[in-house]
Amino acid sequence: MGKLRKRRKGYSDEELDEEEDDFEDDEVEEEDEEEIEEDDEDEDYDDESERRAYRHRRRVRNQIIVYLVIFFVVVAIAGGGFAIGRKIFSLVQQKRQEAEMAKAEEEAAEEEPVEEEMVIDTPEPAEEEPVEEEDLLGGLAESYYSEMPIETKVAGLFMVTPESITGVSTATKAGDGTQEALNQYAVGGLIYFGQNIVDQEQITTMLSSTASKSSYPIFLAVDEEGGDVSRVANSKVEVEKVEDMAAVGAGGDASKAAEAGTTIGSYLKEIGFNVDFAPVADVAGEGSALGNRSFGSDPQMVGEMVASAVGGIEGTGVSACLKHFPGLGSTTEDTHDGRVEITKSIEELRTSDFVPFSAGIEAGVDFVMVSHATAPALDEDNVPSSLSKKVITDVLRGELGFEGVVITDALDMTAITEYYTPEEAAVMALEAGADMLLMPEDFEKAYNAVLAAVQDGTISEERINESLNRIYRVKCKDKLDN
Repeated sequence: MGKLRKRRKGYSDEELDEEEDDFEDDEVEEEDEEEIEEDDEDEDYDDESERRAYRHRRRVRNQIIVYLVIFFVVVAIAGGGFAIGRKIFSLVQQKRQEAEMAKAEEEAAEEEPVEEEMVIDTPEPAEEEPVEEEDLLGGLAESYYSEMPIETKVAGLFMVTPESITGVSTATKAGDGTQEALNQYAVGGLIYFGQNIVDQEQITTMLSSTASKSSYPIFLAVDEEGGDVSRVANSKVEVEKVEDMAAVGAGGDASKAAEAGTTIGSYLKEIGFNVDFAPVADVAGEGSALGNRSFGSDPQMVGEMVASAVGGIEGTGVSACLKHFPGLGSTTEDTHDGRVEITKSIEELRTSDFVPFSAGIEAGVDFVMVSHATAPALDEDNVPSSLSKKVITDVLRGELGFEGVVITDALDMTAITEYYTPEEAAVMALEAGADMLLMPEDFEKAYNAVLAAVQDGTISEERINESLNRIYRVKCKDKLDN
């Protein structure tokens, strides 16, 4: 580049050669000067190739300058970003430290007991949880028999005449003999007939005295159905007489049955009786041996009457008893005189004879009396119903759902005594599921047989307790209201 410039100004070759070395030494310096004096140098170049070379160098130089500028800008930005980053990091660290300190203070405050202002509230009366009446009744019932000796428990399953324990021919008062008898045999109940009733004062005194001489609550029972079977009304005691149930049910008005039950229950209660073996729940059939003791022949109507009568009697505080399960209405013979068979099918019994019993059970009756009639449709072994587990446990309790006291019909009837000893009948009835044994032919023999059966394990004490629980639930009902 230096050589070309000197040729245009007239230098010879020799002069050029002499100055070549000096020119090369100054070349770099001249290039720097060329960069400063761009406009002057452009005018010195006429050759196009030289101008292109010059422009190229200038572009390279400019690019280098641009790159350097960019580099320094990036460095500056990076330096600023680093400073900002450090600042942000410092702030984050500061906030974290503050949060940790605050958390530590809160935990320390929680550990320290905080004195709060004492607020005294007047407590509201705690609501007592309702106790089921059944639970109370069951507990009360158990309290009577749980500590009894087994001899007393067994005696409590019997309901007998006063004569059978005192040994007198006709009992009309309760004296020392009654006291001694009840001390020896604490029977569950006594049943009275017309021969025991002289007048109102006499029977009232007798019942009151008997109850006071018993160490445990005792059933004092009578047959008072209305009509012909009315031990009190047909005696010399002056009470309002109630006509027979056939007449009461003739019009189909259940309120009359309720009224009859209330009337009977009221005078029995006043005299001192607490159990009435009524109403008759049998559905009368043609030629029925029951005669006018049944409300009628229509099962539904009889059921309504029975339920109303139960409500009337038990509304006075006297326990009612449905009789004679599974239904004697279709029979033409009497179990007092011998064996009686119910010939109806199970379907007929369910749609007819069972209907009034179900209605009475639904009404809350305390007792059901089981007859001595056989019912092959219920027990193919032809066992009297009073001794049949299939009748008592499977049907009466299982199918009809009765949970009250099951009592046999009188065990001194020919339908029993002709085929079973007093011992056999008593044990069989309890094994079948009966709770109370009514009037065995020989009380002492029956009692000793049951006691022996419990002692040798034939009948468990738990089974005896089940019956006593049902018995004492009825005996204790009125005590919950007092």
